[in-house]
Amino acid sequence: MTDTTETSVPFGALEEARFTVLDYCLFSLMLVMSIGIGVYSAIKSRGRESTHDFLVGRGSMPVIPVALSLLGGVISAISMLGNPTEVYLYGTQIAGNLIGLIPGCILIHQLILPIFYGLRIVSLTQYVELRYKSRELRLLATVCNLLNKFFYMGICLYAPSLALSTVTKLSTWVSMVIMGSICTFYITVGGVKAVVYTDVMQTLLMFIGLIVVIVVCCLDLGGFSNVWAAADEGGRLEFFNMNPSPFIRHTFWSTSVLGFYFMINKVGLYQPCYQRFSSVGTLKMAQGLVISFVVMLYVLWLLCFFAGLVAYATYQDCDPITSNRVQKPDQILPYLVMEKLTRLPGMPGVFVAAVYGGVLSSLSSCGNSIACLIWEDFLKDRPYFKKLTDKAATNVVKLISALAGISGIFLGILAGKMGNIIHVTRSVSGSIMGPMQGVFIAGTTMPWVNAKGAVVGFLVSFSYNITVVLGKFIRGGGKPPRLPLSVDGCPENLVNATFASYLTSTSIPNTLVENTSFVETLFDTGGQVDSMQLTTPDPAQTSTGNTVYDISYTLFGASGILITMVVSSIVSLCTKPLAPGEVDERLLSSSSVKIYRLLWQFFKGSKISLPNNQQESEVSLKMISDCSDNKPHPPPNETHLE
Repeated sequence: MTDTTETSVPFGALEEARFTVLDYCLFSLMLVMSIGIGVYSAIKSRGRESTHDFLVGRGSMPVIPVALSLLGGVISAISMLGNPTEVYLYGTQIAGNLIGLIPGCILIHQLILPIFYGLRIVSLTQYVELRYKSRELRLLATVCNLLNKFFYMGICLYAPSLALSTVTKLSTWVSMVIMGSICTFYITVGGVKAVVYTDVMQTLLMFIGLIVVIVVCCLDLGGFSNVWAAADEGGRLEFFNMNPSPFIRHTFWSTSVLGFYFMINKVGLYQPCYQRFSSVGTLKMAQGLVISFVVMLYVLWLLCFFAGLVAYATYQDCDPITSNRVQKPDQILPYLVMEKLTRLPGMPGVFVAAVYGGVLSSLSSCGNSIACLIWEDFLKDRPYFKKLTDKAATNVVKLISALAGISGIFLGILAGKMGNIIHVTRSVSGSIMGPMQGVFIAGTTMPWVNAKGAVVGFLVSFSYNITVVLGKFIRGGGKPPRLPLSVDGCPENLVNATFASYLTSTSIPNTLVENTSFVETLFDTGGQVDSMQLTTPDPAQTSTGNTVYDISYTLFGASGILITMVVSSIVSLCTKPLAPGEVDERLLSSSSVKIYRLLWQFFKGSKISLPNNQQESEVSLKMISDCSDNKPHPPPNETHLE
């Protein structure tokens, strides 16, 4: 096994290894290209751009760029930096979420997309009003989505800026202002087309950055086999922990559930992704996007996981965290880059450009979707805005995009000043999304659920989630134990072997605990309680019985969906369940409609007389045509858009 300690340097020595002129040039080139794409998109669309074109591209975007944009918009720099850190500290069991992606992909491909794409709505929350005939419930869904996105924008800016301050001379707030300003500019002038094409460049940079790090470090370590052997020796390899206990942080089952929920939360019912699906010309193309997304996500996450193993193999005898060479765990990968890749001119610049590209792609997707939600759900139908010309309305949407980007900058700066409070606020935000997604899924699969049931289901599920989140924070407790880390091979011998072993097995300095910065949100689970694992004791380490507060964070989002569905169904059945035919069948799964008809006939004991609700359906779905410039649309079983 290759010894890497001879090239190790103290953290302070990185001052000499920071960016060179070439690195800054390559990094700046990425930023200039992002601006240029925005300007080009604006010039190309000048004079013929509508609000619909600005937000979803009018169904004319090419598939390959949209596929790359879909990945870049979902996978942020938090994943790029955090996934390797997770594997470095806790091992590879998190890779089980790759299994859960497959059933999630099937659900989106077969259920969610055929319904939502066929409706041709612009804002996902429009479905809530159409399905439950409740404007208030739709606005509640919009508020939930906006809160989650604003919190995410702040974290998306702050977390990578914090880690990347290791390798550049830029302070965290300067970094956030630069990224936020550039992103605000191109989403404002270019709309969704600018977002898509900049995402292509930024997503490719993420792949390139990770591949370069892995290849160079593997060569230094003597090859893939040496990396794998070091990881095995260090206890990092675990894939099939089949323990069914929900109180263990990561098992095969819990991480699979996490992967399934990730697909629902961040792809199937995620406004930025829905805008990508709507930007292509047919349902078949949109379904192909889901499959291509999963394939590319497999590749990107496997690269991230292996980068964590490479980092461990490199520092197996001289851990930079324990030896205080880095201040925060999420700095592991940037530290590795600056220590090992500086001999390759420009490579640190490429890596940092890749990380910043991940920030910009996610931030731009959020900003564009925020503008979409605010315009479609709050402003579009107001008397003043209904009178605006299409050009004036597009300018209003651009202004909203600009304000969304600016607010993201302020939220990022605020996140840096809030300390541990950011864990609570992010957790509360994430607590909303599981219950709200349950409202959507209940609407598509349970024809009998009414508005009253949906509201009660959401409130019960949300109350449960908030109770768990606040209970975990107030109750406190232990920390997830890290796998062993060693400093025996550090040449400066900062910490003796006995004390290092004690540190890594029994306690962690408070400064590191306070800054375990977003390890639990590495997989972009929609903000599902990143603070949970900072306060949840490991079951194996406790002698007392486990409580609801000890349940793994991986099950949190899925439980929110399940509780909403169960409670909404019970409440609807106990009040007045909707009869077959009361809900337009275009809003429901065809299979669930057939099953419900049979059940209704069986329990009612008489043949169903289904009314011809065509006239009522046309009235209730009138807003759908309004969303797309009042042009007629084909029925859901036709996939070609005219």
